[in-house]
Amino acid sequence: MVVSFPEPTQANEDGLLAVGGDLSVATLLKAYAQGCFPWYSEGQPILWWSPDPRMVFFLDDFYCSKRLSRRLKQQRYRFSWDEDFSQVIGQCKEVHKADGIWLLPEMLVAYKALHNEAYAHSVEVWEGELLIGGLYGVLLNKMFFAESMFSIKRDASKMALAMLVQRGKDEGWKCIDCQFYTEHLASLGAKEISRYEFLELINM
Repeated sequence: MVVSFPEPTQANEDGLLAVGGDLSVATLLKAYAQGCFPWYSEGQPILWWSPDPRMVFFLDDFYCSKRLSRRLKQQRYRFSWDEDFSQVIGQCKEVHKADGIWLLPEMLVAYKALHNEAYAHSVEVWEGELLIGGLYGVLLNKMFFAESMFSIKRDASKMALAMLVQRGKDEGWKCIDCQFYTEHLASLGAKEISRYEFLELINM
């Protein structure tokens, strides 16, 4: 049975929309189609969020510095799409533990199931045989809902994001959802839009 969500406008001032439910493929797809996503910590029930404002990348706004542009051209790096989703999400789990951000075991299982159904995708950045950066998210209706990224070497997550932006341009995506504001994302060209504008994009 697929969980039913309230209207996104019913979210509280922090963006919390609903509590409970499950992480089945059907429920997650329904959530993303309504512009909400799960985010919770160990010991909590599943929490579903629809923040207002919403942080997004419009693809033409991505800021690629000269340094990043030079890195992208270096032969020592290789970029891939969906080559190792499991390792990317696993690295995101490990890297962000120090930030107090937890990818719980059931979240890993849920997004791997989405990946197996061709809804969740990953970008990988390789240096030789070493995975040095990457990101993953959900692609639905020409919207990429970015979930997490990691970097173990300088600029690796930025390179992954640059590759994601280029793929989005090639495939005609509407935007890349980044959920909440961060100074880092803003420095790369992401901006906040209202929940109303975000839902309009989803429904285009």
